[in-house]
Order: sequence, then structure tokens, then C-alpha cells
Amino acid sequence: MAQAKQTPGDLKLAAEAHVKYIQSLDTRKDELDYWLTEHLRLSGLYWGLTALHLLGRPDALPRQEVVDFVLSCQHENGGFGAAPDHDAHMLSTVSAVQILAMTDAFDELEARGKGKLQVGKYIANLQNQETGTFAGDEWGEEDTRFLYGAFNALSLLKLLSLVNVDKAVAHIAACANFDGGYGVGPGAESHSGQIFTCVAALSIVGRLDLVDKEKLGRWLSERQVPCGGLNGRPEKKEDVCYSWWVLSSLEMIERTHWIDRDALIAFILRCQDVEKGGISDRPGDMVDVWHTLFGITGLSLLGYPGLEMVDPVYCMPKRVMKKIIG
Repeated sequence: MAQAKQTPGDLKLAAEAHVKYIQSLDTRKDELDYWLTEHLRLSGLYWGLTALHLLGRPDALPRQEVVDFVLSCQHENGGFGAAPDHDAHMLSTVSAVQILAMTDAFDELEARGKGKLQVGKYIANLQNQETGTFAGDEWGEEDTRFLYGAFNALSLLKLLSLVNVDKAVAHIAACANFDGGYGVGPGAESHSGQIFTCVAALSIVGRLDLVDKEKLGRWLSERQVPCGGLNGRPEKKEDVCYSWWVLSSLEMIERTHWIDRDALIAFILRCQDVEKGGISDRPGDMVDVWHTLFGITGLSLLGYPGLEMVDPVYCMPKRVMKKIIG
């Protein structure tokens, strides 16, 4: 469905419309897309809840229903599936931990679930002891996304000691490229999403000294295209989600001022559906909760008024992170 057109003077965040859009997502069970995206259900809940926190409306979803759903996705091995009866996976487990952190529900995990230690052991068992990297699940696919996810969740659970941090850091260092960026694995092309996972993982364990900040900052700032949006790698189209992957990395290396702030804000705001809510990948496309979150996080990193501050490492509200990490 095409979005309502806006003129530059009309551009502002349609916050209330976005809240209502997120609230509506679990009411669409008569739509085929709802069931085709079941494999994203837990992650989708994390995306929506985080966006609501940043919009100042953490109460817009019923807390107990959220917690009950998350715990219903847990397996005997401690991991979480994307929905009840789905196999456990690193990505959905990380989303579960983040949701439980935002809802202050770790006590309920201990009381009704398998407990933080069991979750931590599930994650730790996915580490490759030879290379230090992590698999996404028992089938063995390895990716720096999973390494970052492991560091993210384990640090929230205060269980990083369960894994070999030094070997994981060495693997990240091996993924570095001549341009200052990082790929999915050693020798792979630099990509904004993978750069975020590597830089954020290094940030969690205090090893940003390994990052060539000048080279990386230059590569990331070059991701801004004439329309104001950011792309994931050279010669690709702009996409709202890179407002997070690129900006968060620039924030971690203190180079956010290297991009045109006003142009990026205007691009993100042009991607809104101001009537029905939600943000799309680029102007005129259909909205979804993934781009809604990452458009809002981008605006938060840019200091857009009325939004809570987002933590560039964890993609959670700084207010929540201060309570957990200190």
C-alpha cells in the first residue's frame, strides 16, 4: 500500500501512529503474512517492544502477556525458538533475553523457565572451541551475527565467563579487511551489518582498541548517498535499516558527526506511513516492524526530539541498560 505523500515542511515523526501500528501487529491472524512470518515472531516482538520503549510507550503492550509468550518459546536445553514448538536458535534466544531484560522479568525466568544459567549454557555450547566463533543452532551455521548475539545475551545475563572470549575476539580480528570494515567471516566482503556485529561485540568486552577507527569511519560515512539515506555497501541502494547498522557503528567509534545528520533524518521521515503508522525501507514501500525499529533507533542516535536514547551496542534503551549493566 502506498504511503501518504509529505512535503519537506510537513516532516515529523508520527509517533502515535507508530505505536498503534505496533499494537496492531498481533491482531492480524486472519492474514497470510502473519503465519508466513511465524519464524520471526520472537524477534518481531523484540523489534516492536524496543521501538515502543524508544517512543516512550513501554506500556503499550501488556507486560505479562509478553513475558508469558517469551517463556512459552523456551526449550528444555535453555534456548528459545522463534515461536512455541519452533527449534531453539541463537537469534531468538538473544531476542528473548533482551525482551526479558526490558520487561524486568529475569526473576520470572528463574521461577518458571530454565533459569539464566541454563540459557547461558545453551549459548556457550554453540561456541566452536577451535575457532572461537559461534553457530546459530545445532546444525552448525557460523556467522559473526551469532558471536555478537552470544556476547550480547551473556553479558546481560552476567555469564560471559562461560565462553572463551579471547578466541572469539581473535576470530573477529581475523574478519577485519583492508578498508577497516568486517565481513561475515575471514576474507569476506565488508558489510555494514557485519561491521556492527563485530564492533559491538568488541565493545562489550572492551576491545575497541583492535578497530582501525579512521579507516572504518571513512568507509561507514561513505555509505550516505545523495538522497540522505545510507546503504550497506558500495553501489547498493539506500535502506532505512542502515540508519541503525551504520550509525550505531559510527557512534561506537565516535564518528557519528561524519555524516549529514539533517539529510538522514529527512530520509527516515520520508519513509513513514503517517496515517497508519510504520516505517519502510525507502519512501513509498510497504512498512514493517523491522524497518520501523531501525528507523526509530536511527533517529534516536541522531538526537531526534521526543525519543528515548538508544544504546548503540545493545539496541535497547540506555535507561534499561544502565539498570542492568550500570
